[in-house]
Amino acid sequence: MKVVILCGGRGTRIRGVADDLPKPMIPIGGYPILWHIMRSYASFGFKDFILCLGYKGEAIKHFFLNYHSMVSDFTVDFAQGGAVTTTHSSPSIDWRITLAETGLDSLTASRLKRVEKYIGDDPHFMLTYGDGVSDIDLKQLLSFHLQHRPIVTVSGVRPPGRFGELESDGDGRLREFNEKPQASGGRISGGFFVCDRALLQHLDADRDDQVLEADPLPRLTREGRVMMYAHDGFWQCMDTFRDYSLLNELYQAGKAPWTGCYV
Repeated sequence: MKVVILCGGRGTRIRGVADDLPKPMIPIGGYPILWHIMRSYASFGFKDFILCLGYKGEAIKHFFLNYHSMVSDFTVDFAQGGAVTTTHSSPSIDWRITLAETGLDSLTASRLKRVEKYIGDDPHFMLTYGDGVSDIDLKQLLSFHLQHRPIVTVSGVRPPGRFGELESDGDGRLREFNEKPQASGGRISGGFFVCDRALLQHLDADRDDQVLEADPLPRLTREGRVMMYAHDGFWQCMDTFRDYSLLNELYQAGKAPWTGCYV
């Protein structure tokens, strides 16, 4: 099953942390947050990734094209014609990664539509953003989706009230998808989705400005075609310098909940 990761936003609220990098490349403990997200998926067996690139996408390309040199210690011996010997390597990865240019200023739904050809005929795919980590059980999320068969299953988490609120009925069918109201007392979208391929039919190939969270998700929710998977564990996005500091402090202290599945 393919995992689509939205990596093209500008991340304006976190400027000052790493102005020369796109937000998915901002590091936690020396590794990009995108790498942490992908390792979480891979630990559950989901290793076929589609990265939707936009703002400073060349930094993401550079990291993966030069992955071994970026994460390993090595020696260059110019007396031997520049021979390279790796002296220490991080845990190996066996991922397949498609890096797709989806437009500098395209919004989330437009980016997703532009990688439709890479999703192919797969009946389902996973979708997330390149700026949030969680200890969510991704296999349980998928099982929930396959059991209930909506067009989209969204993870519902409980962080601060500055995010949009989700309201569901007793069996998890979503009733409201509100993008960033003034106050929130319930769950919000944690950004870990499972989608049926039918979602792509609701996206407009001729637009750059279609926002997944503004349309079609609210519309499909009103039609009863979106479910919420409740996650009560750890979730944290990297939106601000404070978020960046928190995630790095957790990682450096060996208390990063999202790494439990792969460390």
